[in-house]
Amino acid sequence: METLTGVVVLLGVVVVGAALARRLGLLAPIVLVVVGLVFSFLPGFPTVQLDPELVLVGILPPLLYVAAVQTSVPAFRFNLRPILLLAIGLVIFTAFAVGLVLHLLLPTVPFAACVALGAVVAPPDAIAATAVARRIGLPRRVVSILEGESLINDATALVLLRVSIAAAGGTAVGFGHIAGEVLLSAGGGLLIGVLGALLLGFLHRRVKDPLLENALSLLSPFILVLPAEYLHMSGIVAVVVAGLALGHRMPTLLAAESRLQMNAFWRLVTFVLEGLVFLLVGLQLRDVLRNLQTGWVTVAWATLAVLLTVILARFVWLFPSAYLARLVPRIRRREPALSPRFPAIIAWAGMRGVVTLAAALALPLELANGTPYPRGLFVWLAFATIVVTLLVQAATLPAVARWLRLPPDDTTADVLSEAAVQHAAGRAARERLDAHADGAPAAVVERLRKAIDDRSNAAWERLGGEGQETPYQAYGRLRQEMIDAEREVFRVARDEGRIPEEVLVEAQRDLDLEESLLRRRTER
Repeated sequence: METLTGVVVLLGVVVVGAALARRLGLLAPIVLVVVGLVFSFLPGFPTVQLDPELVLVGILPPLLYVAAVQTSVPAFRFNLRPILLLAIGLVIFTAFAVGLVLHLLLPTVPFAACVALGAVVAPPDAIAATAVARRIGLPRRVVSILEGESLINDATALVLLRVSIAAAGGTAVGFGHIAGEVLLSAGGGLLIGVLGALLLGFLHRRVKDPLLENALSLLSPFILVLPAEYLHMSGIVAVVVAGLALGHRMPTLLAAESRLQMNAFWRLVTFVLEGLVFLLVGLQLRDVLRNLQTGWVTVAWATLAVLLTVILARFVWLFPSAYLARLVPRIRRREPALSPRFPAIIAWAGMRGVVTLAAALALPLELANGTPYPRGLFVWLAFATIVVTLLVQAATLPAVARWLRLPPDDTTADVLSEAAVQHAAGRAARERLDAHADGAPAAVVERLRKAIDDRSNAAWERLGGEGQETPYQAYGRLRQEMIDAEREVFRVARDEGRIPEEVLVEAQRDLDLEESLLRRRTER
């Protein structure tokens, strides 16, 4: 009962914190982390000890899965070079930079152990990057690169963490050992992801019930991650690969009703899990401080050194990697000219999150060879990196984006492309209608032709002058008034006993679907 009460309290705090963030115009991750920091010292508030395995196997996989499903595969493929440079190259560079700086400050701690901490703090968080970048409306290519980086970098960091811990414990680590770890972890995860995508795609094609498809979707990340972890392969790679493959094929795998329900379902799951993640990060402060046994002078210098290294390493890596690659003619022809403002905003968007804390808590109590190392200090450094990057970088990211004056996406080009494709879709629909219209009432055929014209016209109307109400917007405004009137008549009829509850529910569902479509199209 106490566990259930604690879960309900945490969920309540997440809902209130998210509502407060929207009310104040702040980012929900920042508000929830601050709330967690405060509540960690509140007498009587449930004590929550974060289990690293719960985070890495229970919370992270569904969040990565839905992020991968929603990621554009063409955009991911187009930005693959910068994504890999960040997700693999930058993680390794940051890990060794942090390891070197920390070893200079703490020469008695093995260099490999210091690199292990570097691997812990190296990867920006998938949840934080996506939540913040989309919330403040960064350019589409920047968001694609940040999302792609955050999908892969955790796998790189966890492999490097395992190798570093083994080396710190006295195991001889050479190129062969590292290559074997990478092949087993990443290659095995890739194989499981491909096989899992084939299996799940087959099941989605056979299952037609929307509720069962939602249940299958919820189970999918765990179907992928559990065998991967059991075989000591990368569950993260497996989840991401399968999510990308299934998301790209989603329009043909699922029926319309299943897609609508699944989108709403995963929005709720993502909201709850993301909120819990940031709240749980803040709630760890009391335990982290309790286990810190290093002198405060050393703690202060180490914290400052690690924070500066983590932040500066991203800038040091990003600018050369962004521009030196353009010396290659093929890359220069393929990719558009890059303004320095883009690598600057990507460099500043290096927020760390719960994976960093989970990896730190998973550090062994002592090294395999018995060599002592300050585990409590390492956990504190990871925690401080998360909190500072969230409260400083995430909080100032909107202001930095405005200061840099990033060129916005060309919405006119987007609308033109959509209108052109909609016109082609309308032509295909009209041809299909003509091919199957034999025997249908003429009034029905004419009504369907008018619906095709209305959809095509609505797309072109969006190119009209701003501030002017388009015909489709006028239609949406007036139709909304009509829907409200219809809904009220059905409610009164139910209350007076003229129709049963089931009739109201069916009518309400139809009206709700039409209203949601109206709002989506008129608010764009």
